[in-house]
Amino acid sequence: MTRILAVPFLFLGLAPLHAQTAGAPRTFTEGDTTVTVTAPVKIGDDVTTFSLDNGMDVVVIEDHRAPVAVQMVWYRAGSADEQVGQSGVAHFLEHLLFKGTDKLAPGEFSATVAANGGSDNAFTSYDYTAYFQRVAADRLPLMMEMESSRMENLRLSESDIETERRVIIEERAQRTDNNPGALAQEQFKAAQYQNHRYGVPVIGWRHEMADLSLEDALDFYTLNYSPNNAILIVAGDVQPDAVMALAAKYYGVIPPEPELPPRLRPTEPPQTAPRRITYTDPRVSQPYVVRSYLAPERDTGDQKTAAALVYLSELLGGSPFTSALGRALQFDTQTAVYTNAGYDPSSLDTTTFALSVVPSTGVTLSEAEAAMDKVLSDFMASDIEPAALDRIRTQLKAQEIYALDDVQGRAQRYGAALTQGLTVQDVEAWPQVLQEVTAEDIKAAAADVFDLNQSVTGWVVADKEQAR
Repeated sequence: MTRILAVPFLFLGLAPLHAQTAGAPRTFTEGDTTVTVTAPVKIGDDVTTFSLDNGMDVVVIEDHRAPVAVQMVWYRAGSADEQVGQSGVAHFLEHLLFKGTDKLAPGEFSATVAANGGSDNAFTSYDYTAYFQRVAADRLPLMMEMESSRMENLRLSESDIETERRVIIEERAQRTDNNPGALAQEQFKAAQYQNHRYGVPVIGWRHEMADLSLEDALDFYTLNYSPNNAILIVAGDVQPDAVMALAAKYYGVIPPEPELPPRLRPTEPPQTAPRRITYTDPRVSQPYVVRSYLAPERDTGDQKTAAALVYLSELLGGSPFTSALGRALQFDTQTAVYTNAGYDPSSLDTTTFALSVVPSTGVTLSEAEAAMDKVLSDFMASDIEPAALDRIRTQLKAQEIYALDDVQGRAQRYGAALTQGLTVQDVEAWPQVLQEVTAEDIKAAAADVFDLNQSVTGWVVADKEQAR
């Protein structure tokens, strides 16, 4: 039912637009409760934001081309917010939220969504957990009623715990334990992050998953699943005023969590030595070399370096026909059959920039790694072609245009950004920041990132004979 997103999406927000306050704060009365809503702020023609007085933030994205609405509730609580020794509890709880509440029997939530012609799911990452439904727009009130119920009225039994614990362990077996590449990646991540929880897999370590208890799940739920730790995103054929009234009715009456702590995480110590790992597994079909470096993430009001690294990943490892690694290793020297560079700027804390090379037959991993390093050295010593930058700018602009046709994708863009410390204004500014990247920006970002003392180099092999 559920899926894990260990790496969030690349955000391709709207062009920067002027924000205007639309009216004054408003109040709604629900029974004995009065809910105050901040004055809505309208950004451009289709994005409106406001907050409920219990701390819940709301973003409304209008798209009236089809009578469909998407509701997403994002919690600022992911696997990197777990207590030490309870790895996997965020994803475990995600599963458990599809059990019963005071108003819904186990399984009734998804069955009701399906009976109304919709779809629903959830996903967990390092920085957030999100739940969504996609339905006909006139079913939005029902979706809010059900989603708000499981924000505060979750009911779990020991049998629920036993059942879902088996499910998540089996999920780990299928997606990780049966995949040598995934197991290798776990080891590389653990070596890359010496102190931060990004070094712990989102799904959890198996031995800790096996000990997750009802108390562990309820403690995580009670502390983190509250309106003052949540963001409501509603996108589609909706009106902001109507969404405001519904949000006040269903979510505004839920009290905030008074004990919600600041979102503080362990920080990385200075990394002063390169790390190397050789991962051996007989199931590896093709040996390969990977290297990851610590890299800056997008920060609110400061996205320039992250934008430059997006370009760097394309210049080094985008299309094999145009990227530096692809042209040098796959075509000019035929050293490799595959090359890649990867960077995802969406992260609450320090992220990574990664390179990978799959050598051709007869090429050792040592030779492939040396060839990769030569490409990096040559790249830093040469000028970046203006035509290459123009090509990437055009690609990013096209992606932005296509993204506007994906209502759910737009909702995810805002939800992920807001749970990772960014603002709506940052999302709006991001496309223009991307368009303004210069060659000098890219070289400066690359010089900072390509520090071997902040790197992990990994060889993935089937046997020791390949580790040379």
